[in-house]
Amino acid sequence: QVRLAESGGGLVQPGGSLILSCTASGVDFAILNMGWYRQAPGKQRELVATITRSRDITYGDSMAGRVTISREINVNAVYLQLDRLTPEDTAVYYCRANTVWGQGTQVTVSS
Repeated sequence: QVRLAESGGGLVQPGGSLILSCTASGVDFAILNMGWYRQAPGKQRELVATITRSRDITYGDSMAGRVTISREINVNAVYLQLDRLTPEDTAVYYCRANTVWGQGTQVTVSS
C-alpha cells in the first residue's frame, strides 16, 4: 500500500532547528491523514503533530509552539519544522500515513 520515506534528521546543537521530510508513494496523497511522532529510548511513542486530508492540524503538548507541520500536495510530502531544540527532543521521529509507519529518522540534540 502506501510507502513512506523520511529524511532530514541528524545532529543539531541545542537551540537549533531542523526540517524533517516525509514523502509518500503508492497511493493518492490527497486521501492520506499524515502525522509525525517521536520515541525516545525507554519512552512511549508520542504525538508531535498531525495534518489530515482536510487540512486539520493538531499539535502534541510536548513540542507545542516549537513545531510546524505542513504538506505539499504536488510532491506528496509532509514536513515538520522543529525549532529551539533541546536535548530532551532527542528521539527517533516517525512519519505516519493513516496506519502505516515509516522507519523513522534520528534527531540528536547535543553540544
